[in-house]
Amino acid sequence: MSIKQYSLQEIKKELAQLNDKQAIELCLRMARYKKENKELLAYLLFDADDELAFAENFKHDIGLAMSQVPSHSYTATKALRKTLKLINKYIKFTGSKQVEVELLLSFCRNYVEYIDRRTSHKPLRLILVKQLEKTKKAIVKLHEDLQFDYNQEFDTLVDEAVARLPWLYKHDLIL
Repeated sequence: MSIKQYSLQEIKKELAQLNDKQAIELCLRMARYKKENKELLAYLLFDADDELAFAENFKHDIGLAMSQVPSHSYTATKALRKTLKLINKYIKFTGSKQVEVELLLSFCRNYVEYIDRRTSHKPLRLILVKQLEKTKKAIVKLHEDLQFDYNQEFDTLVDEAVARLPWLYKHDLIL
């Protein structure tokens, strides 16, 4: 036996009938049960009004986390996946393609700067390749003016990555 699933439209209608105090109580109760709900609520209340400033602050956190990645390939891979999980969560929170591109470019830049260039650990290498592909796909979904700017930044990043990482070849990237 399970709880009946309602559509968002039905939930929206029901929420519209509540007074402010009841809505606040429901939000706080929901935030109490899951850490992600609390984080989303905090983002919506405090940071959603300026998404790009939020992205800038988070990019500094990404840089700090990437600078502390261990040198051993296996543990570095685990740390990078954990960072990517956090990035993807905040991308989902914002729902903004521009913030997505900013955070992914920041991750890739930090990868090129901090990760061991000589690694032969394939999962560690694939992380960068997959994120570059994901970034390129996200750039295509932006407005034309932003696309031009981000494409230039992306091309510069790829050229820098190819120059610094001996195992990365530009023609291998499916872009």
